[in-house]
Amino acid sequence: MEKFSYAKAGVDIFQEERAVKALLGQIKHVRKGFGRPILLRHYASVLDFGEFGLAITTDGVGTKIIVAEKLGKFDTIGIDCVAMNVNDLIAVGAEPIAMVDYIATFKPDESVMEEIAKGLERGCEMADITLVGGETATLPDLIKGWDLVGTAVGVVDKDRIITGEDIKPGDVIFGIPSSGIHSNGLTLARKVIESAGYSYTDEFEDGKSIGEELLTPTRIYVREVLEIVRNYEVHGMAHITGGGLLNLKRLKNVRFVIDKPLKPHRIFKFIQELGNVDDVEMFRTFNMGMGFAIVMPKDGAKRLERAGITDGRIVGYVEEGEGVFVKDLRID
Repeated sequence: MEKFSYAKAGVDIFQEERAVKALLGQIKHVRKGFGRPILLRHYASVLDFGEFGLAITTDGVGTKIIVAEKLGKFDTIGIDCVAMNVNDLIAVGAEPIAMVDYIATFKPDESVMEEIAKGLERGCEMADITLVGGETATLPDLIKGWDLVGTAVGVVDKDRIITGEDIKPGDVIFGIPSSGIHSNGLTLARKVIESAGYSYTDEFEDGKSIGEELLTPTRIYVREVLEIVRNYEVHGMAHITGGGLLNLKRLKNVRFVIDKPLKPHRIFKFIQELGNVDDVEMFRTFNMGMGFAIVMPKDGAKRLERAGITDGRIVGYVEEGEGVFVKDLRID
């Protein structure tokens, strides 16, 4: 049976990391004074705006939009676009405020734009932000379908920026469930499904098609995470996106052990079995049921479990050493 991987599907996360390093290696100018950066290259960057920090980040929907095209269903991908941005902002402790979008297309279509807008509006409502502007580009020589990207800004007190530097052995990992595949790993998922001869309209479960399951909107964690940050001691947070659980390594060079992982959604088992994808590749590519992780002291995490603020729970711990482990499986 053919064995699939993210790299074989066309996305090599390690090559991508090297390419980004090459890009950043050429960008050296840094503004001084008002607006200078006080946090760079995290989930969001933060600029010094005097009494507060202005956080900024950008991200898109990726090839999830291809599934939307296959089904002719564009009314939820706007939620994904908002989610991918605001979830990165809250990962540094910032409260999202506003966003702009960028839509590139081969041909303007009023009905598609209206459907995309429905998702953007719903996502902004869920995150309590304003879509203050954007740009639409018609690029028939470059774009053969659609692309949807956003840039979001938020605010954070400069002494309350959460970077992960306070993480220490003895802390625990509090995981919050995802809503499904979210907006990462769709290239691998699509290649597996298409190579197996399935259609996106084929039934998956509970009356939903495979495509509808893949289009389940990315969960927006803004309200619950901001409440947690306001009321609990938090040492680090990770939005589990591209690279799967490897996102924890962005916080600090310690040993992250997830010994009681959240239960993955059925879509992940479906993809893994269909594509003969090994466990390491799955955890490096997908969120595997955990869309957001908070690293915090154990006593606070136990109180959080009882508080009912969120449906998450303690899934692991931090110890001396390095690497990311799911039980005994090292994934980095």
